[in-house]
Amino acid sequence: MPAARSRAERFDALVLEALEPIEQRWRAELTQLDVAVDDVPELRAGYRPDGDQGDVVGDGEIPLARLVPAGVDRRGVPTRARVVLYRRPLEARARDGADLSDLVHDVLVEQVASYLGLDPDVVEGEG
Repeated sequence: MPAARSRAERFDALVLEALEPIEQRWRAELTQLDVAVDDVPELRAGYRPDGDQGDVVGDGEIPLARLVPAGVDRRGVPTRARVVLYRRPLEARARDGADLSDLVHDVLVEQVASYLGLDPDVVEGEG
């Protein structure tokens, strides 16, 4: 393994680290959920930073993550539900590496809670 990993590789490793305890606790419930990372969100027409987006976790005007429900793609192939974390907005929001780690964890907990229809404290194990 190279000594210096790219910023994207470090972020991916951070996401996996944050996801591990959530998956350990909710493994059976998360078998149909994927987690992905994109650099930046693609903002769709109608996105309102102050509105109720339901499936988007945002901070100000830029989404930090999104829960994409299971569905069917353009070719008619079924797709699984997935949480998409947006690397660059999350990195821009964090003050340092520890803050980024906490933020990624918090956003994952919120998205998994939304997917499961539970309170984030329950997903976290505090409820």
